[in-house]
Amino acid sequence: MYKTANDYYKEKFDCKVYKLSLDGGFTCPNRDGTVSTGGCIFCSALGGGEFAEHGTDIAVQLKQAKKRVADKIKDGKYIAYFQSFTNTYAPYDSLKTLFYEAIAPDYIVGLNIATRPDCLPDSTIELLKELNKIKPVTVELGLQTADDGVADYINRGYKTAVYADAVSRLKNAGIEVITHIIIGLPADNPVETTRYAVACCTDGVKFHLLHILKNTRIANEYEAGKVTALTLEEYGEILKACIAVLPAETVVHRITGDGAKKDLIAPLWSADKKKTLNLLNQYLRDVENP
Repeated sequence: MYKTANDYYKEKFDCKVYKLSLDGGFTCPNRDGTVSTGGCIFCSALGGGEFAEHGTDIAVQLKQAKKRVADKIKDGKYIAYFQSFTNTYAPYDSLKTLFYEAIAPDYIVGLNIATRPDCLPDSTIELLKELNKIKPVTVELGLQTADDGVADYINRGYKTAVYADAVSRLKNAGIEVITHIIIGLPADNPVETTRYAVACCTDGVKFHLLHILKNTRIANEYEAGKVTALTLEEYGEILKACIAVLPAETVVHRITGDGAKKDLIAPLWSADKKKTLNLLNQYLRDVENP
């Protein structure tokens, strides 16, 4: 059976841990013209931060996020999670101020930063190394696919080799890495992407279902019949095959993603999160890891 994030965090922190999703006010080089414009074709207007807090004061965001999940966690700790857009895409001094503020409260036991592998200059990795000596730091990298042809199609904006280099430099600095992989991209092979992430020594993975969301470029592709949405059964079988190639020590932090219900075009079955997770866990009951 694969190692879940819940099990991993209980081992690491000896208690229940919950992530507080924050908005650091970032944008993305794939949106502002530095790399491209419009972002990846599946990305929403909020850059994946639909469930994050918003505002300019991180201390306030932390309190709001903690209050929001108060009913779910009675006796545990929290990780400050910068989720929206590219969370290392800013000058060094700005990042230092922001991240130090985020780890300041006693109830924060770690820092998770979602970013692009092409937005990790050496100075930023040195900052993360410094922070990691205070509280554990994890960097989440949006690989999505290891196929450069598919990457070009989704307008990812960097070659897969850039991801491999970023993982290597982060690991050399003692930083844990979680890799995001999308299941359902046209002409893609997510099992091979999973193998590639493992070969690059990722510590964990997040598997995401390709959601077709309103006001995204992939929604236009879907309406034109160029993209199809997976059935739950198709997704479950592919997910099982992906997890089967993971080493036993690799942590599975997510087995599917969430699309905001108000924006979800397809697949509609994913809107029922509880039912979806229950059914996916049935698919994964007998999976064996190498």
